[in-house]
Amino acid sequence: MFGFVIFLLSESVIFFSFFAGYIVYKTTAQTWLPEGVLGLEVREPAINTVILVSSSLTIYLAERYLHVKQLWGFRAFWLLTIAMGSYFLYGQAIEWSHLDFGFTDGVFGGTFYLLTGFHGLHVFAGVLLQLIMLVRSFIPGNYDRGEFGVASTSLFWHFVDVIWIILFLLIYIWQ
Repeated sequence: MFGFVIFLLSESVIFFSFFAGYIVYKTTAQTWLPEGVLGLEVREPAINTVILVSSSLTIYLAERYLHVKQLWGFRAFWLLTIAMGSYFLYGQAIEWSHLDFGFTDGVFGGTFYLLTGFHGLHVFAGVLLQLIMLVRSFIPGNYDRGEFGVASTSLFWHFVDVIWIILFLLIYIWQ
């Protein structure tokens, strides 16, 4: 687990570097938003944020069920977490498809897609890890020697949620 925590710390450094760059560019750019863009719609991303952040509770509940050896509860809440993460990715794809700017439309366009895309890649990786842990839950005795895979996947998921809260505040609230 120590190595995994070090990995998450290194990921934090990358994200915080991106955050710092975003803040510097936003506060110093003479023209921030692409031409014709007045701002971002907040309602749908806020709904997606609530769903993603709520998934931290469902993954926690899944872990609790696994800890007491109730695989049905683990699988149900784990699957719900997968569904919530997948819905978040779907919502992000829908948002991207309706935006009036692209990756090459100024500093804002580039940083927006870089930050949300990099985070989306992490959500996708988290969903894949959760799918692997779900499949492994059907192997008899798989968790008899510990729950490291589930614990590290859950920790990664909480990390992804915290990063998104910061991103949501930076990109959607601080317009």
